[in-house]
Amino acid sequence: MGFQDATALLAYPEQLRARADEDGFLFFKQLIPREAIEEVRSRILEVLGRRGLLDRSRPAMDGIVDTEAIHRLTREEVNAYGVGVPLDIYKEVQSLESFHALAHRPELLRLFDTLLGERAFPHPRNIARVMLPHRELHPTPPHQDFIHIQGAVQTWTCWMPLGHAPRSLGGLSMLRGSHKSGRLGIAPASGAGELEAVLCNHDYEWVEGDYEMGDFITFHSLTVHKSLPNRTPGAIRLSADMRFQAASAVIEENSLKPHGPYAWEELYAGWQRQELMYYWRDQSFRLEPFQDTLKWQTDKIC
Repeated sequence: MGFQDATALLAYPEQLRARADEDGFLFFKQLIPREAIEEVRSRILEVLGRRGLLDRSRPAMDGIVDTEAIHRLTREEVNAYGVGVPLDIYKEVQSLESFHALAHRPELLRLFDTLLGERAFPHPRNIARVMLPHRELHPTPPHQDFIHIQGAVQTWTCWMPLGHAPRSLGGLSMLRGSHKSGRLGIAPASGAGELEAVLCNHDYEWVEGDYEMGDFITFHSLTVHKSLPNRTPGAIRLSADMRFQAASAVIEENSLKPHGPYAWEELYAGWQRQELMYYWRDQSFRLEPFQDTLKWQTDKIC
């Protein structure tokens, strides 16, 4: 099944929330200006180009790798933190002000204010996926985000491809309605997160489609989703994971930290927009620690 554009429902909050409650996700068509995506894409590809990972015979914005160069990277390097590149390269990506600014786009803040029915809080822990076509990288298995982020169950992930992402490049697929089953059992798996949801006797349908630049999908923390395999020779899949919740809701304390073994002080070096830095420090949160055992406590057992 294909995605249904929810953009028109932004004018009808009750209908927007009804579809979100029914499906567990919402897809939006070209809601983000193309130039904002192109800016972030170009900056990330500049990083990869400086590191010698791009095919110099192709335009950088095509995102085509130097195959020999990427396969010199080890399995451990490309699988660290599930982001697709070694941590020294990822640090450069995480330091990009334009990347983190995406989570503060007015289009997104208005959407999540409407969806949540109160002021939305964007987590500062944004994740960049720089998924190289490396032989040791595997598609992300079916999973629920809640076991990784915890905090408020009504946390919504916004997955935004940083460029065109047809199914052949490995976009996200959603298991429609699966959030209604609560926390599912999990098992070890290959791919980002290294855990997969145990799907048994469910009657849900997978929904997938092609993403164009400016499209994104947002989904409930319990909605099962997965990535499709990248079948485009030499192409990198760039995307951003951004998370939003009600400002009044509980939040897991790690959601206020950088993604990766870094400190905000080093990532913020050279930034110009003060409002993007430490914007959560003047707010009062109900914090809770990460519970590693929580991921094994399920609501639905096969």
